[in-house]
Formats: sequence, structure tokens, C-alpha cells
Amino acid sequence: MTLELVLLLAAGLFSLGLYGALSQQSIVMIMMGIELMIGGVITGAAAFWHFLAPTAPGGQVLVVAAVVAMAVEMAMGFAVTTAVYRAGRVDMADMAGELRG
Repeated sequence: MTLELVLLLAAGLFSLGLYGALSQQSIVMIMMGIELMIGGVITGAAAFWHFLAPTAPGGQVLVVAAVVAMAVEMAMGFAVTTAVYRAGRVDMADMAGELRG
């Protein structure tokens, strides 16, 4: 496996996530697209770390920190989505703007 193939995979994940985030109206689907984009960035960062400085522990720490931040972001996103849905049975992004009081 070469660096170019892994970066191609990372670019594919990012592109698929970008398309998913921009083309969907469901809040959950938008969040899934954002998660794919973050996964692509993490894959690219891990590939650079593995191929350019495999003995340096800084790359591992960066990847673990990014995965933890991704998990926290997803948990907070689902909590906000659940609160918005309970407030007004809204599950689409364009309908969430109507909840202003």
C-alpha cells in the first residue's frame, strides 16, 4: 500500500461526505456526511504520519485526539438533533429555522 493510494481513499471519503452533507435535508444524514469528511481527514493525517514519520508518537496522539473529538461532536450533534425533534417534530434542516420563538 502506497501513500498515494491511502490519500486517494481519504480524498474519496472526504468527497463522498461533502456530497452527502450538501445534498441531504435530513439533519442525521448531514451529520453522517460531516462524519465521513472528518474520517477522510483523519485517514489522510494517519497516512502522512505512517509514511513520513512512523517512529514519532506525535502522529498517533493527533489521530487519537481527532477520533475523540469526532466522537464528542457526534454525541453533541445527536443530542441537539433529539432536542430539536422533541421541540417541534422537526427532522429536516430547512424546517429547523421555523422554531424561532
